[in-house]
Amino acid sequence: MRKAFAASLSQVTALRRRCIAWRIGGGGTGVDIAPALAPLLVQARQPICAVRCSNGNGNGYDNNNNNNPNHSKAYSTYSAGGGHANATTAAATTTTTGATTGRPAQSQSPLGPVGVAAALAAADAARGGGDRGGAGAENEEGRGGEVRPTLWDEFSLRDRVALVSGANRGLGLEMALVLVEAGARAVYCVDLPARPGKEWAAVAEYVDRMASGRGEVGGRLEYVSADVRDQEAMWRIGEGIGDREGRMDVCVAAAGILKAHTDCLEYPAGEFEEVMNVNTNGVLYTAQAAGRQMVRFGNRGSIILIASMSGTITNRDHAWVSYNTSKSAVLQMARSMACELGPKGIRVNTLSPGHIYTSMTASYLDTQPDLLDKWSGLNPLGRIGRPDELRGVIAWLASDASTFCTGSDILVSGGHHAW
Repeated sequence: MRKAFAASLSQVTALRRRCIAWRIGGGGTGVDIAPALAPLLVQARQPICAVRCSNGNGNGYDNNNNNNPNHSKAYSTYSAGGGHANATTAAATTTTTGATTGRPAQSQSPLGPVGVAAALAAADAARGGGDRGGAGAENEEGRGGEVRPTLWDEFSLRDRVALVSGANRGLGLEMALVLVEAGARAVYCVDLPARPGKEWAAVAEYVDRMASGRGEVGGRLEYVSADVRDQEAMWRIGEGIGDREGRMDVCVAAAGILKAHTDCLEYPAGEFEEVMNVNTNGVLYTAQAAGRQMVRFGNRGSIILIASMSGTITNRDHAWVSYNTSKSAVLQMARSMACELGPKGIRVNTLSPGHIYTSMTASYLDTQPDLLDKWSGLNPLGRIGRPDELRGVIAWLASDASTFCTGSDILVSGGHHAW
Protein backbone atom coordinates (compact mmCIF):
# COMPACT_ATOMS: atom_id res chain seq x y z
CA MET A 1 0.00 0.00 0.00
CA ARG A 2 2.87 2.43 0.76
CA LYS A 3 4.26 1.89 -2.77
CA ALA A 4 0.83 2.59 -4.19
CA PHE A 5 0.68 5.84 -2.19
CA ALA A 6 4.13 6.91 -3.41
CA ALA A 7 3.42 6.17 -7.06
CA SER A 8 0.06 7.88 -6.90
CA LEU A 9 1.53 10.97 -5.24
CA SER A 10 4.24 11.37 -7.86
CA GLN A 11 1.69 11.17 -10.67
CA VAL A 12 -0.70 13.61 -9.05
CA THR A 13 2.21 15.99 -8.42
CA ALA A 14 3.18 15.73 -12.07
CA LEU A 15 -0.34 16.80 -12.95
CA ARG A 16 0.08 19.76 -10.55
CA ARG A 17 -3.00 18.81 -8.63
CA ARG A 18 -3.81 18.09 -5.03
CA CYS A 19 -6.26 15.46 -3.95
CA ILE A 20 -8.90 16.31 -1.35
CA ALA A 21 -10.27 12.77 -1.23
CA TRP A 22 -9.00 9.68 -3.02
CA ARG A 23 -9.61 5.99 -3.35
CA ILE A 24 -7.54 3.22 -4.90
CA GLY A 25 -8.40 -0.36 -5.54
CA GLY A 26 -9.82 -2.76 -8.08
CA GLY A 27 -12.99 -4.64 -8.77
CA GLY A 28 -15.89 -3.43 -6.70
CA THR A 29 -13.95 -2.25 -3.68
CA GLY A 30 -11.65 0.59 -2.89
CA VAL A 31 -9.71 2.06 -0.01
CA ASP A 32 -10.13 5.64 1.13
CA ILE A 33 -6.60 7.02 1.40
CA ALA A 34 -7.32 10.73 1.86
CA PRO A 35 -6.06 10.77 5.48
CA ALA A 36 -2.76 9.23 4.46
CA LEU A 37 -2.21 11.44 1.42
CA ALA A 38 -3.31 14.77 2.86
CA PRO A 39 -0.05 15.67 4.65
CA LEU A 40 2.03 14.68 1.61
CA LEU A 41 -0.14 16.67 -0.74
CA VAL A 42 -0.01 19.75 1.43
CA GLN A 43 3.76 19.41 1.57
CA ALA A 44 3.84 19.18 -2.24
CA ARG A 45 1.89 22.49 -2.39
CA GLN A 46 -0.50 21.27 -5.07
CA PRO A 47 -3.67 23.21 -5.94
CA ILE A 48 -6.92 21.72 -4.69
CA CYS A 49 -8.91 19.46 -6.94
CA ALA A 50 -10.78 16.22 -6.63
CA VAL A 51 -9.47 13.10 -8.34
CA ARG A 52 -10.78 9.80 -9.55
CA CYS A 53 -8.16 7.08 -9.19
CA SER A 54 -7.87 3.65 -10.80
CA ASN A 55 -5.44 0.79 -10.59
CA GLY A 56 -5.16 0.85 -14.37
CA ASN A 57 -7.87 -1.62 -15.28
CA GLY A 58 -10.16 1.16 -16.44
CA ASN A 59 -12.44 1.04 -13.43
CA GLY A 60 -12.16 4.38 -11.68
CA TYR A 61 -13.45 5.44 -8.32
CA ASP A 62 -14.71 8.94 -7.79
CA ASN A 63 -13.57 10.82 -4.75
CA ASN A 64 -16.96 12.00 -3.62
CA ASN A 65 -19.06 10.52 -0.89
CA ASN A 66 -22.38 10.02 -2.66
CA ASN A 67 -24.15 9.97 0.68
CA ASN A 68 -22.99 13.49 1.45
CA PRO A 69 -24.86 16.13 -0.60
CA ASN A 70 -22.39 18.76 0.52
CA HIS A 71 -19.53 17.20 -1.43
CA SER A 72 -18.77 18.61 -4.87
CA LYS A 73 -19.76 16.44 -7.82
CA ALA A 74 -16.95 17.77 -10.01
CA TYR A 75 -13.81 15.70 -10.45
CA SER A 76 -11.04 14.98 -12.91
CA THR A 77 -10.22 11.42 -13.91
CA TYR A 78 -6.80 9.88 -13.60
CA SER A 79 -5.55 6.30 -13.58
CA ALA A 80 -2.74 5.26 -11.26
CA GLY A 81 -1.74 2.71 -13.88
CA GLY A 82 -1.13 5.37 -16.52
CA GLY A 83 -4.47 5.22 -18.35
CA HIS A 84 -7.69 7.21 -18.05
CA ALA A 85 -10.31 5.96 -15.69
CA ASN A 86 -13.60 6.14 -17.62
CA ALA A 87 -12.36 9.40 -19.12
CA THR A 88 -15.26 11.61 -18.19
CA THR A 89 -14.57 15.29 -18.63
CA ALA A 90 -14.90 17.72 -15.76
CA ALA A 91 -17.37 19.75 -17.81
CA ALA A 92 -19.67 16.77 -18.08
CA THR A 93 -19.64 16.02 -14.39
CA THR A 94 -20.13 19.48 -12.96
CA THR A 95 -23.79 19.77 -13.99
CA THR A 96 -26.41 19.19 -11.31
CA THR A 97 -29.12 18.42 -13.83
CA GLY A 98 -28.01 14.84 -14.31
CA ALA A 99 -28.31 15.31 -18.09
CA THR A 100 -24.71 14.48 -18.93
CA THR A 101 -23.60 12.21 -16.12
CA GLY A 102 -26.55 9.94 -15.56
CA ARG A 103 -26.34 10.76 -11.85
CA PRO A 104 -29.58 11.66 -10.08
CA ALA A 105 -30.13 15.41 -10.15
CA GLN A 106 -29.51 16.99 -6.74
CA SER A 107 -31.15 20.22 -7.88
CA GLN A 108 -32.31 21.91 -11.02
CA SER A 109 -33.20 25.43 -12.08
CA PRO A 110 -36.93 26.09 -11.73
CA LEU A 111 -36.81 27.01 -15.42
CA GLY A 112 -35.30 23.71 -16.51
CA PRO A 113 -31.91 23.65 -18.23
CA VAL A 114 -30.32 27.11 -18.48
CA GLY A 115 -26.89 28.32 -19.51
CA VAL A 116 -24.51 25.59 -20.66
CA ALA A 117 -27.05 22.92 -19.71
CA ALA A 118 -29.54 24.51 -22.12
CA ALA A 119 -26.91 24.61 -24.87
CA LEU A 120 -26.14 20.91 -24.36
CA ALA A 121 -29.86 20.10 -24.35
CA ALA A 122 -30.28 21.98 -27.62
CA ALA A 123 -27.36 20.09 -29.16
CA ASP A 124 -28.82 16.82 -27.97
CA ALA A 125 -32.22 17.71 -29.39
CA ALA A 126 -30.65 18.60 -32.74
CA ARG A 127 -29.17 15.09 -32.84
CA GLY A 128 -32.54 13.58 -31.99
CA GLY A 129 -31.15 12.40 -28.68
CA GLY A 130 -34.26 12.83 -26.60
CA ASP A 131 -36.22 15.59 -24.98
CA ARG A 132 -34.23 17.68 -22.55
CA GLY A 133 -35.59 20.98 -23.73
CA GLY A 134 -35.70 23.79 -21.21
CA ALA A 135 -36.19 27.52 -21.26
CA GLY A 136 -33.57 27.98 -23.96
CA ALA A 137 -34.17 24.96 -26.17
CA GLU A 138 -37.45 23.95 -27.77
CA ASN A 139 -37.71 20.67 -29.61
CA GLU A 140 -39.37 20.72 -32.98
CA GLU A 141 -40.18 17.42 -34.72
CA GLY A 142 -37.25 15.71 -33.00
CA ARG A 143 -34.81 18.37 -34.08
CA GLY A 144 -33.32 21.32 -32.28
CA GLY A 145 -35.90 24.09 -32.42
CA GLU A 146 -35.53 27.79 -31.86
CA VAL A 147 -33.10 28.73 -29.11
CA ARG A 148 -33.17 31.93 -27.13
CA PRO A 149 -31.36 33.46 -24.16
CA THR A 150 -32.55 32.32 -20.74
CA LEU A 151 -30.96 35.05 -18.63
CA TRP A 152 -34.00 37.33 -18.62
CA ASP A 153 -36.19 34.39 -17.60
CA GLU A 154 -33.91 33.74 -14.65
CA PHE A 155 -34.28 37.35 -13.48
CA SER A 156 -38.03 37.47 -14.09
CA LEU A 157 -40.40 37.92 -11.15
CA ARG A 158 -43.46 37.30 -13.29
CA ASP A 159 -46.64 36.87 -11.22
CA ARG A 160 -44.81 37.09 -7.88
CA VAL A 161 -45.83 39.00 -4.80
CA ALA A 162 -43.57 41.10 -2.59
CA LEU A 163 -43.60 42.98 0.71
CA VAL A 164 -41.22 45.95 1.06
CA SER A 165 -40.93 48.00 4.25
CA GLY A 166 -39.75 51.60 4.33
CA ALA A 167 -41.09 51.94 0.79
CA ASN A 168 -42.79 55.34 0.95
CA ARG A 169 -39.58 56.92 -0.33
CA GLY A 170 -35.82 56.45 -0.58
CA LEU A 171 -34.18 53.08 -1.03
CA GLY A 172 -37.32 51.16 -0.14
CA LEU A 173 -39.33 52.81 -2.91
CA GLU A 174 -36.51 52.27 -5.41
CA MET A 175 -36.46 48.59 -4.51
CA ALA A 176 -40.24 48.27 -4.74
CA LEU A 177 -40.17 49.76 -8.23
CA VAL A 178 -37.50 47.40 -9.53
CA LEU A 179 -39.53 44.39 -8.33
CA VAL A 180 -42.51 45.58 -10.38
CA GLU A 181 -40.29 46.23 -13.39
CA ALA A 182 -38.96 42.68 -13.07
CA GLY A 183 -42.51 41.37 -13.40
CA ALA A 184 -44.00 41.16 -9.90
CA ARG A 185 -47.77 41.42 -10.04
CA ALA A 186 -48.08 43.16 -6.67
CA VAL A 187 -45.61 44.90 -4.37
CA TYR A 188 -46.95 45.98 -0.98
CA CYS A 189 -45.16 49.06 0.33
CA VAL A 190 -45.29 49.34 4.11
CA ASP A 191 -44.35 52.58 5.84
CA LEU A 192 -45.27 54.73 8.82
CA PRO A 193 -47.16 57.72 7.28
CA ALA A 194 -50.94 57.33 7.21
CA ARG A 195 -50.93 58.24 3.52
CA PRO A 196 -48.22 57.81 0.91
CA GLY A 197 -46.16 60.84 -0.05
CA LYS A 198 -45.89 62.59 -3.39
CA GLU A 199 -42.81 60.57 -4.34
CA TRP A 200 -44.65 57.28 -3.87
CA ALA A 201 -47.72 58.55 -5.74
CA ALA A 202 -45.56 59.61 -8.70
CA VAL A 203 -43.91 56.19 -8.84
CA ALA A 204 -47.27 54.38 -8.59
CA GLU A 205 -48.58 56.44 -11.52
CA TYR A 206 -45.39 55.65 -13.44
CA VAL A 207 -46.01 51.94 -12.89
CA ASP A 208 -49.58 52.25 -14.19
CA ARG A 209 -48.41 54.09 -17.30
CA MET A 210 -45.69 51.52 -17.88
CA ALA A 211 -48.25 48.74 -18.16
CA SER A 212 -50.87 50.67 -20.12
CA GLY A 213 -48.24 51.83 -22.60
CA ARG A 214 -47.61 48.20 -23.51
CA GLY A 215 -51.31 47.38 -23.59
CA GLU A 216 -50.85 44.93 -20.74
CA VAL A 217 -52.15 44.32 -17.26
CA GLY A 218 -48.97 45.07 -15.37
CA GLY A 219 -47.86 44.92 -11.78
CA ARG A 220 -49.09 47.31 -9.15
CA LEU A 221 -47.86 49.09 -6.06
CA GLU A 222 -50.04 48.93 -2.95
CA TYR A 223 -49.49 51.21 0.03
CA VAL A 224 -50.00 49.98 3.59
CA SER A 225 -49.60 52.24 6.62
CA ALA A 226 -48.01 50.39 9.54
CA ASP A 227 -45.32 50.59 12.20
CA VAL A 228 -42.67 47.93 11.66
CA ARG A 229 -42.06 47.91 15.42
CA ASP A 230 -45.51 46.35 15.94
CA GLN A 231 -44.99 42.63 15.46
CA GLU A 232 -48.66 41.66 15.60
CA ALA A 233 -49.62 44.35 13.09
CA MET A 234 -46.90 43.23 10.68
CA TRP A 235 -48.01 39.61 10.96
CA ARG A 236 -51.62 40.65 10.21
CA ILE A 237 -50.44 42.56 7.15
CA GLY A 238 -48.59 39.49 5.92
CA GLU A 239 -51.66 37.33 6.45
CA GLY A 240 -53.86 39.85 4.63
CA ILE A 241 -51.54 39.86 1.64
CA GLY A 242 -51.50 36.08 1.65
CA ASP A 243 -55.30 35.90 1.78
CA ARG A 244 -55.63 38.33 -1.11
CA GLU A 245 -52.81 37.15 -3.38
CA GLY A 246 -52.54 33.47 -2.52
CA ARG A 247 -48.76 33.58 -2.27
CA MET A 248 -45.71 35.47 -0.99
CA ASP A 249 -42.41 35.38 -2.83
CA VAL A 250 -40.16 38.30 -1.92
CA CYS A 251 -39.52 40.42 1.14
CA VAL A 252 -37.30 43.50 1.34
CA ALA A 253 -36.94 44.87 4.88
CA ALA A 254 -35.68 48.38 4.21
CA ALA A 255 -37.19 50.51 6.97
CA GLY A 256 -34.52 52.24 9.03
CA ILE A 257 -33.64 55.40 10.92
CA LEU A 258 -30.43 57.27 11.75
CA LYS A 259 -29.96 59.59 14.72
CA ALA A 260 -27.65 62.54 15.20
CA HIS A 261 -24.09 62.21 16.44
CA THR A 262 -24.04 61.28 20.11
CA ASP A 263 -21.09 60.33 22.29
CA CYS A 264 -21.26 56.60 22.95
CA LEU A 265 -20.58 57.14 26.66
CA GLU A 266 -23.50 59.53 26.94
CA TYR A 267 -25.96 57.82 24.60
CA PRO A 268 -29.51 57.97 26.06
CA ALA A 269 -31.19 54.62 26.60
CA GLY A 270 -34.45 55.72 24.99
CA GLU A 271 -32.78 56.89 21.79
CA PHE A 272 -30.67 53.75 21.53
CA GLU A 273 -33.75 51.57 21.97
CA GLU A 274 -35.64 53.57 19.34
CA VAL A 275 -32.99 52.90 16.71
CA MET A 276 -32.75 49.22 17.63
CA ASN A 277 -36.53 48.83 17.61
CA VAL A 278 -36.82 50.09 14.03
CA ASN A 279 -33.56 48.93 12.47
CA THR A 280 -33.34 45.51 14.10
CA ASN A 281 -36.67 44.48 15.64
CA GLY A 282 -38.63 45.98 12.75
CA VAL A 283 -36.50 44.12 10.24
CA LEU A 284 -37.20 40.85 12.04
CA TYR A 285 -40.94 41.48 12.23
CA THR A 286 -41.07 42.36 8.53
CA ALA A 287 -39.16 39.21 7.60
CA GLN A 288 -41.47 37.17 9.82
CA ALA A 289 -44.58 38.67 8.20
CA ALA A 290 -43.44 37.59 4.75
CA GLY A 291 -41.67 34.38 5.73
CA ARG A 292 -44.71 32.98 7.51
CA GLN A 293 -46.69 33.34 4.29
CA MET A 294 -43.93 31.74 2.23
CA VAL A 295 -44.16 28.73 4.52
CA ARG A 296 -47.96 28.85 4.45
CA PHE A 297 -48.12 28.56 0.67
CA GLY A 298 -44.99 26.47 0.23
CA ASN A 299 -43.80 28.53 -2.72
CA ARG A 300 -40.29 29.14 -1.38
CA GLY A 301 -39.06 32.71 -1.49
CA SER A 302 -36.32 35.29 -0.99
CA ILE A 303 -35.95 37.57 2.03
CA ILE A 304 -33.60 40.53 1.66
CA LEU A 305 -32.64 42.46 4.77
CA ILE A 306 -31.17 45.90 4.18
CA ALA A 307 -28.12 46.27 6.38
CA SER A 308 -25.25 48.70 5.76
CA MET A 309 -21.51 48.80 5.39
CA SER A 310 -21.79 50.34 8.87
CA GLY A 311 -22.53 46.84 10.12
CA THR A 312 -18.95 45.78 9.38
CA ILE A 313 -17.01 49.05 9.65
CA THR A 314 -17.28 52.21 11.72
CA ASN A 315 -17.90 55.37 9.74
CA ARG A 316 -14.92 57.62 10.35
CA ASP A 317 -15.67 60.67 12.52
CA HIS A 318 -19.33 59.71 12.95
CA ALA A 319 -20.63 58.85 16.43
CA TRP A 320 -23.35 56.44 15.34
CA VAL A 321 -23.07 53.66 17.90
CA SER A 322 -26.80 52.84 17.78
CA TYR A 323 -26.99 52.72 13.97
CA ASN A 324 -23.80 50.67 13.59
CA THR A 325 -24.92 48.24 16.27
CA SER A 326 -28.36 47.80 14.71
CA LYS A 327 -26.95 47.05 11.26
CA SER A 328 -24.41 44.58 12.62
CA ALA A 329 -27.29 42.77 14.30
CA VAL A 330 -29.13 42.56 10.97
CA LEU A 331 -26.15 40.81 9.38
CA GLN A 332 -26.17 38.07 11.99
CA MET A 333 -29.96 37.90 11.92
CA ALA A 334 -29.85 37.05 8.21
CA ARG A 335 -27.23 34.35 8.67
CA SER A 336 -29.24 32.76 11.47
CA MET A 337 -32.51 32.90 9.56
CA ALA A 338 -30.85 31.54 6.42
CA CYS A 339 -29.74 28.45 8.31
CA GLU A 340 -33.20 27.88 9.80
CA LEU A 341 -35.19 28.54 6.65
CA GLY A 342 -32.92 26.95 4.05
CA PRO A 343 -34.57 23.51 4.38
CA LYS A 344 -37.90 25.20 3.60
CA GLY A 345 -36.53 26.65 0.38
CA ILE A 346 -36.48 30.21 1.73
CA ARG A 347 -33.29 32.19 1.14
CA VAL A 348 -32.22 35.05 3.40
CA ASN A 349 -29.50 37.54 2.48
CA THR A 350 -28.43 41.05 3.35
CA LEU A 351 -27.60 44.02 1.14
CA SER A 352 -25.10 46.46 2.66
CA PRO A 353 -24.99 49.78 0.82
CA GLY A 354 -22.19 52.25 1.30
CA HIS A 355 -22.71 56.00 1.24
CA ILE A 356 -25.82 56.57 -0.89
CA TYR A 357 -27.57 59.90 -1.39
CA THR A 358 -31.07 59.37 0.02
CA SER A 359 -33.63 61.36 1.97
CA MET A 360 -32.04 60.08 5.17
CA THR A 361 -28.44 60.95 4.32
CA ALA A 362 -29.50 64.28 2.82
CA SER A 363 -30.17 65.59 6.33
CA TYR A 364 -26.41 65.37 6.92
CA LEU A 365 -25.04 66.19 3.50
CA ASP A 366 -27.19 69.20 2.75
CA THR A 367 -26.27 70.93 6.00
CA GLN A 368 -22.52 70.24 5.84
CA PRO A 369 -21.11 71.34 2.47
CA ASP A 370 -17.73 69.70 3.01
CA LEU A 371 -19.17 66.32 3.96
CA LEU A 372 -19.97 65.25 0.39
CA ASP A 373 -16.33 65.64 -0.65
CA LYS A 374 -15.21 63.78 2.47
CA TRP A 375 -17.51 60.83 1.88
CA SER A 376 -16.66 60.76 -1.82
CA GLY A 377 -12.96 60.50 -1.00
CA LEU A 378 -13.49 57.42 1.14
CA ASN A 379 -13.85 55.02 -1.80
CA PRO A 380 -11.86 54.38 -4.99
CA LEU A 381 -14.64 55.65 -7.26
CA GLY A 382 -14.42 59.10 -5.71
CA ARG A 383 -18.17 59.64 -5.31
CA ILE A 384 -21.15 58.49 -3.30
CA GLY A 385 -23.71 56.12 -4.74
CA ARG A 386 -27.16 56.54 -6.22
CA PRO A 387 -30.25 54.57 -5.14
CA ASP A 388 -30.67 53.18 -8.67
CA GLU A 389 -27.26 51.51 -8.40
CA LEU A 390 -28.81 48.98 -6.03
CA ARG A 391 -31.53 47.91 -8.44
CA GLY A 392 -29.58 45.14 -10.13
CA VAL A 393 -28.58 43.52 -6.85
CA ILE A 394 -32.15 43.54 -5.58
CA ALA A 395 -33.45 42.03 -8.82
CA TRP A 396 -30.79 39.31 -8.62
CA LEU A 397 -31.39 38.44 -4.98
CA ALA A 398 -35.16 38.38 -5.42
CA SER A 399 -35.12 36.16 -8.49
CA ASP A 400 -34.23 32.64 -9.54
CA ALA A 401 -30.92 33.97 -10.82
CA SER A 402 -29.59 33.68 -7.25
CA THR A 403 -31.06 30.38 -6.09
CA PHE A 404 -27.78 29.19 -4.52
CA CYS A 405 -27.19 32.41 -2.59
CA THR A 406 -28.29 32.48 1.03
CA GLY A 407 -26.74 33.65 4.29
CA SER A 408 -24.63 36.11 2.31
CA ASP A 409 -24.00 39.83 2.61
CA ILE A 410 -23.79 41.73 -0.67
CA LEU A 411 -21.63 44.82 -0.15
CA VAL A 412 -22.21 47.71 -2.56
CA SER A 413 -20.00 50.52 -1.31
CA GLY A 414 -17.99 51.81 -4.25
CA GLY A 415 -15.00 49.92 -2.89
CA HIS A 416 -15.08 51.58 0.54
CA HIS A 417 -13.72 48.37 2.11
CA ALA A 418 -10.99 47.98 -0.48
CA TRP A 419 -8.64 50.70 0.77
